[in-house]
Amino acid sequence: QVQLVESGGGLVQAGGSLRLSCAASGHTFSSYGMAWFRQAPGKEREFVATITWSGIATYYADFVKGRFTISRDNAKNTVYLQMNSLKPEDTAVYYCAASPLRLGTRTLKESELPYWGQGTQVTVSS
Repeated sequence: QVQLVESGGGLVQAGGSLRLSCAASGHTFSSYGMAWFRQAPGKEREFVATITWSGIATYYADFVKGRFTISRDNAKNTVYLQMNSLKPEDTAVYYCAASPLRLGTRTLKESELPYWGQGTQVTVSS
């Protein structure tokens, strides 16, 4: 089992950058597929990005391609989301999620990931 804690959220102006971190407990982190989702006010939670256990393969939602980068450091049990060129529409609570199963490099469904963090708020002002 894995416990996840996100950090790094905050208030930033449009065009700015933030780096989110997700620290995982558990010695099996390096074998887990990881993902980031987000939920804006009044909207459903949506997929943002995913990374395989090795970190070799990644996949992004179209609306963040070229702006966000997902990465992981298995030695530190941490996955990151570097967010550049932020827009007001990126305002949301960002969640990291994990699965012990092999995840495809595609848009993932929430139901495919059994472990979730509590989320971190990202607010982008115009």
